[in-house]
Amino acid sequence: MALSLALVGVSSISTVAMAATYNIDPTHTSVVASWNHFGFSNPTADFSDVTGKLVFDEKAPEKSSVTVTIPTKTVNTHVQALTDEFMEKDFFDVKAHPEATFVSEKVTKTGEKTYDVVGKMTIKGITKEATLKVTLNGQGEHPMKKVPAIGFDAVTTIKRSEFDMAKYVPYVSDEVTIRITTEATE
Repeated sequence: MALSLALVGVSSISTVAMAATYNIDPTHTSVVASWNHFGFSNPTADFSDVTGKLVFDEKAPEKSSVTVTIPTKTVNTHVQALTDEFMEKDFFDVKAHPEATFVSEKVTKTGEKTYDVVGKMTIKGITKEATLKVTLNGQGEHPMKKVPAIGFDAVTTIKRSEFDMAKYVPYVSDEVTIRITTEATE
């Protein structure tokens, strides 16, 4: 789910004419998944310790790429019984599949500060195509680290049944929206 992270792949950092490589800052990255519960509410779960790299070419965004890893064992629904259930085989099966990943295959600029990042999302060992809608929030020198930095938001929607997590469908929605916000530094 957190794969939605791939969003990273579409940001730009500075007016540098050549490609640059950036590392996702796990301490400034938030991955939040949400779903509908019986038509009454839209609970959330978040993931932490997200890592990854992105290569961004501002002059040729189509040459950009991103790889993101989300440790599934960090899922937190803020309801202990549900978090425990998400760790089990019907959901993330964290013992057998401790990570979810997103690897971009295509980056397309869609607006002044927006991109579509298409790639392969892998959850529970199952790989499906996903498209991240990315918005560049900011770019420039990080005020504390004094290095080039970028920040963006991204969103995607997946069907959890496609990743062998169909328990309670259709009462609990099959569609899960993943929202990511992150900072990355050179």
